[in-house]
Amino acid sequence: LSSKNQMDFAVLRLVNGHTVLAADLGKGIASVTSSRRVNDGNWHTVRTEVNRRSVSISTGGASDSTPMKGNQLDVESRVYVGGFPHTYTAKRINGSSSFPGCIRSVALNNAALDLNRPETKHHITSCFSSDQQGAYFNGTGHAVLMPNGYKVGSDWTFSMEFRTSHSDAVLLGISSAKVDAVGLELVSGQVLVVFNVNNGAGRVTARSSGHFLCDGRWHSLTAKKTKHAMSLVIDRKHYNTPNPYPQSTSAETNNPIYVGGFPAGVKQNCLSLTTPFRGCLRNLHLIKSHLNHFLDFSSAHTLTGVLPHSCPASNRQSHR
Repeated sequence: LSSKNQMDFAVLRLVNGHTVLAADLGKGIASVTSSRRVNDGNWHTVRTEVNRRSVSISTGGASDSTPMKGNQLDVESRVYVGGFPHTYTAKRINGSSSFPGCIRSVALNNAALDLNRPETKHHITSCFSSDQQGAYFNGTGHAVLMPNGYKVGSDWTFSMEFRTSHSDAVLLGISSAKVDAVGLELVSGQVLVVFNVNNGAGRVTARSSGHFLCDGRWHSLTAKKTKHAMSLVIDRKHYNTPNPYPQSTSAETNNPIYVGGFPAGVKQNCLSLTTPFRGCLRNLHLIKSHLNHFLDFSSAHTLTGVLPHSCPASNRQSHR
């Protein structure tokens, strides 16, 4: 909750596993931190109160409060739950990250808020009974990173882990307005990972073989291109392909990075599929020279059909 001039506000945040309530009624900020941790994967009931004398927070029977001064909380009628829009600038509210978890039974002054009928929503999906690290792609969209363009160049490595039960899907696409591009995709049949590269002279392909990958388990993937070769490593199994065009060694890409799919109308020169990925991805890294760039979905330019902080847990073990 915040006023138009953002002088008066009340915000409930999660910091280092503790809930923190901060408020300002126009005469200075008062803040109180719960003594009980709540980042244990269990449901917790949190009750907060802001009045002219104090701010207080109660978590599972443990109550904490601190004095404050002011008259009334003069705020707008809009309530943000779980985070702020990208266009919203919270000048006096620390912490801009969205809440990476589940919220239910929200009430304001004893009036229930219907979270199923918000005025607007962004990146909200079903709550998993149990989750784990990673980003969940629901099979309808994609993520867009580095919207100003990314150059693959001569020597480049991409690594990640994926988990899916579905074949035929885009994993990664980086292209140019001409022919230069790289692409990674899952292709049905034996369910292969296919790595395509075009340095300008023609498409070159490396593909995995020999084991089933769409089994709902975590698999590791590393795709690497150098001037004269390209390789795939899937769960420590290596697949290599030489570059038959020695005069063409650099992929001069300049378009955004698309993960898990790409929008209709976008050209991808090294992908044969348009099917979006359905499953979980984690630990995505781009490596060029000595630079290791982690792809953080929480700071993606566009997320469609992607839950960036959580994926449904599986009791199946990963292949190692």
